[in-house]
Amino acid sequence: MPIRVLIVDDSQSFLDAAGVLLEREGLSVAGVASTTATALDQAEQLQPDVVLVDITLGGESGFDVARLLFENDRDDWPVVILISTHEEADFADLIAASPASAFLPKSDLSARLIQEIVDAKAGAGDDVGANAD
Repeated sequence: MPIRVLIVDDSQSFLDAAGVLLEREGLSVAGVASTTATALDQAEQLQPDVVLVDITLGGESGFDVARLLFENDRDDWPVVILISTHEEADFADLIAASPASAFLPKSDLSARLIQEIVDAKAGAGDDVGANAD
C-alpha cells in the first residue's frame, strides 16, 4: 500500500503541484491543509504516514505544527518532514530542535526522498507506516 501523505502549506499552487507530483510518483495524498488547526484536524482524522509541513505558514509556524503533531497522544506517530523554499541552513537550529524527522527543500521534493526518510526512520526502530496496512 502506498505511503499516505498529508501536505501542509499555505500556498494553494504548491499544494496542487506537490499533490500531482507525489501521486504521479506513487504516493497517496490523503489530504491537504493550509493552517495549523486544519493540519491537526486532518492528521487526526486521516492518520497519514507522513506529514509534509511548510516551515512558514503565512502568519503561523510549521515548527509549531510539528510540535503539536507530536503532542497529540497517538501510538502511531506520522513521519513529519519540514519543507521550505528557504535553505536548510537558514533554519538549522530550529530544525534540529524540532521533533521532525527531516527537512526537504521544496525544490527536491520527491516520492523517492520521502521513501528514503521513512525507511531511515523505520530502520531506527520506529513503527513507521503502521497505519498504512
